[in-house]
Amino acid sequence: MTLASADRRALPPFWLPLLAGLPLGACLLVMALPLFGHGNATLSRTLYLSAFVLWLLPLTALQRALWRRGTPGWRIALVLLATTYAMALATRLLSVATQAMASDSLARLATPGVVEVPLLFRGLEGAWLVLVAYCAIHAVVTYYAALRQEQADHLEARSLARDAELRALRYQLQPHFMFNTLNAVSTLVAEGHGTEARQMLARLSDFLRTVLDARPRHEVTLAEEIAMTEAYLEVEKARLGRRLQLQWQLGEGVLAAYVPYLLLQPLVENAIRHGIAPRRAPGRLDLRIVRDGTRLELHLFNDLPETGDVPRSPAAAREAVGLANVRGRLAHLYAGDATLHAGIEGERYHVRLTLPLRLQPEAAA
Repeated sequence: MTLASADRRALPPFWLPLLAGLPLGACLLVMALPLFGHGNATLSRTLYLSAFVLWLLPLTALQRALWRRGTPGWRIALVLLATTYAMALATRLLSVATQAMASDSLARLATPGVVEVPLLFRGLEGAWLVLVAYCAIHAVVTYYAALRQEQADHLEARSLARDAELRALRYQLQPHFMFNTLNAVSTLVAEGHGTEARQMLARLSDFLRTVLDARPRHEVTLAEEIAMTEAYLEVEKARLGRRLQLQWQLGEGVLAAYVPYLLLQPLVENAIRHGIAPRRAPGRLDLRIVRDGTRLELHLFNDLPETGDVPRSPAAAREAVGLANVRGRLAHLYAGDATLHAGIEGERYHVRLTLPLRLQPEAAA
């Protein structure tokens, strides 16, 4: 971004460059202190300081007007150099005239010749450089404000993109879950299990109502997440009955921890669909959530299908929509500060997930 392209929104407040220019005025004041009480020298320094303060307002307005119009940088530099030189010359002229009046030597100044020109331009570069330095300070302040605004816009754009991706991943779960559930209902109806099918549809209605009533956040407390997961498990219990055995183990103080919205449901669904549902015998699902220092650990264990129950390996089946969705959301929410490992351990499948521990304010206190 260049200063010439800075729009009205990126320009700093009018008072900010004036405040940044105060050190220049302080320098002029310090330089004038040793000359106080020395007649014309005191008058000259006081006039320079007063003129510097007065020139700041029109100079600031001119510089901002040039930026708003999109004037090229080289042209702005030329305009400001000419303007500050004219201001310095006017200040010097006023200083010479004031000193002449004070010393009652106006006649000497009015006499044409070589004396007037050197007297008029003596010390002019000092007043000019101070005004040029202020223009440079104003440029730096404005560039910094434009850069900060650009960075803020970039962060907002990244935040909106991240939010959109998270929502897309969240919405991906719903049709995936609906397809699996309705397919199970269809199977129950085809097999003549009308009662179980009706119970499953009723539980599905309750679960969807729970999900839709939830506030649209990317993180919820573990207590809220468990409530939604239990509503989903009621759907699966209506289908599997006693074939689904469930055990929860919750550590102390974990219910107030924040976790991604709909984190447990896809993990539990995968465990049931690829591990427990294909079994002829009952299968157990163990869910353990504990605190480990500044981390929240989640362990999900489920029994594997018995030999010959499924044609493909559980490891290949598990890396489907559910785990891929969870991995994507963890990457967006925690930027590498969360881990997820899944694989067969002995006779069971184990999903281990760690998150940074973030608690509700009242729970943290």
